[in-house]
Amino acid sequence: MPHLAYIFPGQGSQAVGMGQALAAAHAVAAATFAEADEILGFALSSLCFDGPAEALNHTINTQPALLVTSVAAWRAVAAALGQAPPARFVAGHSLGEYSALVAADVLSFADAVSLVRLRGKLMDAADETAPGGMAAIIALDADTVDAVCADVRGQTGGVLQVANYNSPGQVVISGDEASLTLALQIARTYGARKTMRLPISIAAHSSLMTPAAEEMGRAIMSTPLKPPRVPVVSNISALPLTSVNEIRRELVGQLTAGVRWEDSVRMMAAAGVDLFIEIGAGNVLTGLVKRIVKDVGTLSVSDPAGIEQMRTLV
Repeated sequence: MPHLAYIFPGQGSQAVGMGQALAAAHAVAAATFAEADEILGFALSSLCFDGPAEALNHTINTQPALLVTSVAAWRAVAAALGQAPPARFVAGHSLGEYSALVAADVLSFADAVSLVRLRGKLMDAADETAPGGMAAIIALDADTVDAVCADVRGQTGGVLQVANYNSPGQVVISGDEASLTLALQIARTYGARKTMRLPISIAAHSSLMTPAAEEMGRAIMSTPLKPPRVPVVSNISALPLTSVNEIRRELVGQLTAGVRWEDSVRMMAAAGVDLFIEIGAGNVLTGLVKRIVKDVGTLSVSDPAGIEQMRTLV
């Protein structure tokens, strides 16, 4: 039997229609969307299934939408297979860390939905005070992108840092508008093959999110958490989180720290994981895993076909 890690996507994986086939085929998935609708007081399910895309892509909606889609898929897997096959680790990319915590029985679903809705609201509010954005740098290593950020900060005096260490040759930066604009020009002189602004209207994982982190800290401290039944890999350190106190610090710190996804995947593979199963919308993380480690299996479970394929593998 393969050694598993379950991985959960973050912002950028959303698409109109996500979760709809799961809800149609699996009663537990439909019930998960209905539960979220009741918690939030509006039809998030309709937004996921029917859009419009502009509303789904608004951070305050995107974050709960992705969480709910992941948990719906997770519950559908458990129902279809009798239980989710045991894993060595769970991990989530940025927002996806909340889905991983639900899967590890750290957070209740209801508390996770409320927290990510607040997270989206606070991040949106922080951006209104200090506008920024994000951009991808292609074909530069992480150390070189760090150097680009330092160069730009020296010229602008602004905020610019690595937000996502995604995979070899794919690094995402985050910061204020002036610094981002200059960085896209300077990265080319360092040898970047491609630079592009991302369709994300906030400077996530940068110090511009400090006001959001402070407010989230208060909410997280008042939310009951349980020790994880399976290690949760930290976005910040790429090491397993095994205690409630570690997880509380993680959820506050990840708002302003970079996501070390490449290191996380390498750590899990080194610890024996040979099959990474992405649970939720899209297959972004599956693609990143393939670029990070070559000798492992991957599977994306975003619809009923993915669940049936999983049944044959595990």
